[in-house]
Amino acid sequence: MLGYYSSLSSEVYDMDKPVGHSFGDVEFYVDRLRSVKGKILEPAAGTGRMLIPLLEKGMDVDGFDTSPDMLEICRKNCEKRHLAPTLFEADMESFSVDTEYEAIIIPTGTFLLIHRREASIQALQNFYKHLRHGGKLILDLFLPTEISLGKVSTRFWECKNGDVITLEDKKVEVDYVQQYTISHGRYERWRKGKLIECELERFPLRWYGIEEFKLILKDIGFTDIVISSDYRFGQYPNSPDQLVTFEAAAHRA
Repeated sequence: MLGYYSSLSSEVYDMDKPVGHSFGDVEFYVDRLRSVKGKILEPAAGTGRMLIPLLEKGMDVDGFDTSPDMLEICRKNCEKRHLAPTLFEADMESFSVDTEYEAIIIPTGTFLLIHRREASIQALQNFYKHLRHGGKLILDLFLPTEISLGKVSTRFWECKNGDVITLEDKKVEVDYVQQYTISHGRYERWRKGKLIECELERFPLRWYGIEEFKLILKDIGFTDIVISSDYRFGQYPNSPDQLVTFEAAAHRA
């Protein structure tokens, strides 16, 4: 079985998207969470890119991830900054804790990594269950604008110890009916011209139509849904290459 955010890809993620690196989302989420006084949850917290800046703003944030390698780096990043948040390993669709959160956040389209529709809806239902009355869900989605099967892209990163990590990535499957793609990535670590480590990754990615996703949120019970584009609150997208943010409230009878 191919891996998924194992040691090499987690290391690359931390180098490529270090703590505090922003696509405009860090500032946006800080602003949208400014009024939150209770606990916040970040599923798929990764290596702490978003979680740590929120903690440093004084917010009370828990985080989890499916990848133990990502969590290990996240813990180390927190320790370096003398932070000790609650971090745990779990899946979005099945995590279960006693805490009711005032906000749950999933930036930069990470939610789309759940490529099976049933599982992604189960995850949204699970978020709803873990939000307090009036609590809000904020998450980002994006649309595929180019799908090229078999086309190989190559990137590389230089590590502090002089190693080089390369990534060859290609899309191997697209299902237009079920709305997902599958990519395969090959990570390699090179030291002094010799290959010393290799990792193969299967990377699924789902997409949703904007109004489709709004209807799903409504069906689950979310209300007060606001759609934003490119981190401009309330500005409905007008182009398929814009990142889309949904904010919705968990109002119970």
